Amino acid sequence: MTNFDNHSDNDLLIKASEGDEQAFAQLFYKYHHQLGLHIFRITNSMVIAEEIVQDVFLKIWMSREALAGVNNFRAYLFVISKNHTLNCLRKLTKERQQRKLFEEDTARDPLPDTRINIYHSLLDDAIDQLPPQQQLVYLLSRHKRLKYVEVASRLNISHESVKKYLRIATSSITSYVQLKLKKDILFLIFLSYF
Repeated sequence: MTNFDNHSDNDLLIKASEGDEQAFAQLFYKYHHQLGLHIFRITNSMVIAEEIVQDVFLKIWMSREALAGVNNFRAYLFVISKNHTLNCLRKLTKERQQRKLFEEDTARDPLPDTRINIYHSLLDDAIDQLPPQQQLVYLLSRHKRLKYVEVASRLNISHESVKKYLRIATSSITSYVQLKLKKDILFLIFLSYF
């Protein structure tokens, strides 16, 4: 194993841009803690901070060829992480708003348990429709609450594959549930005329 302790960031960036995993690992070990603390200050969540640090370094590794042109890695890293963090916070805010609207709607509904049971039934049906690998990734991530890295390790697939499968599965589930709900609403409207 090569020791990069005495190398400058620029040396490590050039080596990492050429695919040297050890040089990239050295950059990771040098900056991941600082980056995690920075993101934690923004998100106030250690879990979110850890996920973002992993996502940011994975994103940088996936486009590592660009590292050779980076003059200040710390600044580069913090700009990418800030943008990624803001995107994650927007997504979380949107999810919380949707959950709040659902809870408010459910509170007004005289039969909330029935409605929730119907929704869960549709969700189960949608999950059952997924291809086996997507289904497994979705269940491990969403039901078992495993991190992407844990899912990837358990299934012996890449972190990027976990993200891809989860994105596709979530999209498929959403489409399935929305389509079923629209059909049920149209059926109820149809019945109301007779």
